[in-house]
Amino acid sequence: MVEAVESDLKQLVLSSSTFGPSQIGELTEAISHDYNNFRLLRDATAELEQEQSQSPASRVRLGVCYYLLGRFSQAVETLKKADGGGVAQFYLAKSYFALGEYDNAIQSYDAAAQAGYDRDLCVIGQSEALRYGEKPAEALARLDELSGPVEQTAEYLYQRGATVSALGENPLEAVALYERAVAQDDRHAGALFGLALENDRRGNDNVALDLYQKAANVFPTHVGTLVNLGIIYEDFQRYSLAEACYQRVLDVQPSHPRARMFSLDTQASSDMLYDEDAEKRRDRLHQIMGIPVTDFELSVRSRNCLQKMGIMTLGDLVECTEADLLASKNFGETSLMEIRDMLSSKGLSLGQVADRPSGGPEAAPYDYQSLSPDEQALLERPIAELNLSVRARKCMTRLGIATIGELVRRSGDDLLECKNFGVTSLNEVREKLTLHGLKLRGD
Repeated sequence: MVEAVESDLKQLVLSSSTFGPSQIGELTEAISHDYNNFRLLRDATAELEQEQSQSPASRVRLGVCYYLLGRFSQAVETLKKADGGGVAQFYLAKSYFALGEYDNAIQSYDAAAQAGYDRDLCVIGQSEALRYGEKPAEALARLDELSGPVEQTAEYLYQRGATVSALGENPLEAVALYERAVAQDDRHAGALFGLALENDRRGNDNVALDLYQKAANVFPTHVGTLVNLGIIYEDFQRYSLAEACYQRVLDVQPSHPRARMFSLDTQASSDMLYDEDAEKRRDRLHQIMGIPVTDFELSVRSRNCLQKMGIMTLGDLVECTEADLLASKNFGETSLMEIRDMLSSKGLSLGQVADRPSGGPEAAPYDYQSLSPDEQALLERPIAELNLSVRARKCMTRLGIATIGELVRRSGDDLLECKNFGVTSLNEVREKLTLHGLKLRGD
């Protein structure tokens, strides 16, 4: 059976017969069924490279194989010298897109449609390129040009959902579109990834894990799927599976910086032992400590006093003593009793220093009084608005960091003490803060 699969795949690559969407689908399906077939594709492509004379038709075959192997620059150079047909132009567009050359991708999709490739797929491809080129409104306008049966396809529904998500106006609509896409095709990698990411952001780890696993079983696999799946595997201490995910990224992009860094982190973590129950208890406590005090129905007096003191979460509050609160102007016994009752409902108490989350040293105080209203509003915004990666976001949860203000009270060393938080994640956090004119403490 293995020999038969190897022979069939090799025949698809090396044959001089018809090579179009159907044959390309057979290649991707074979690798989706068994990722070991990726090696077979690589070996067959190497044989095709050795052929003495490359005709325009054989260059189409070779260029598409380069694309499937993740060798996008080679794919572009080869497909530009191919027969100029619809398949060549379509995969030239996809290769340009993978390289981040979105304008070239749009032009090649136009050329593919003119050469007879499915126009609807070309327009959808152009929409995706516009979205990645930070033109989501134009991307949506391109999708709006389409009508008829294509509007019920998984690819259209996924791209529309991703575009709505990029516009940031209606996240629930984006989720509904992803769900409709999966209902149409339960193996659509993009829609599965979109749904997984939405669940990941909401802390639904088990649901996200299942969706990422399904998306990872489809080839070509989105790099984000493999990286995020690897991170979740790490959280479940399944280090060998995490390493396999990062290795799949490196198979295609050997110099991918995050995959290389995470792979090294995973290898180091696999030698460490953790008390799983204790880790779960700490994570639950961290989540509680990260709850904003604004989630509770406090009096205006109490709320204003807490805001003036820079107390944004339950974690901030339990670090204060009764004396600290009473020292604040306009904070009296009535407010103190109200705060005590609120904390008691969560099993917490003022001055609970010994039970502070073990995510690092106590965060330095921040002088809110000296800030303008706009600056205060920025620091009170939820950490989710920084759009951090999954790994960085999970570390924020472990540290009980719920707002941007709480983050900037931490130093880089504080963050590096968190499990699974490395230099790559630290640089990411610094870059996101810089966009808002902010820095970590001590930077």
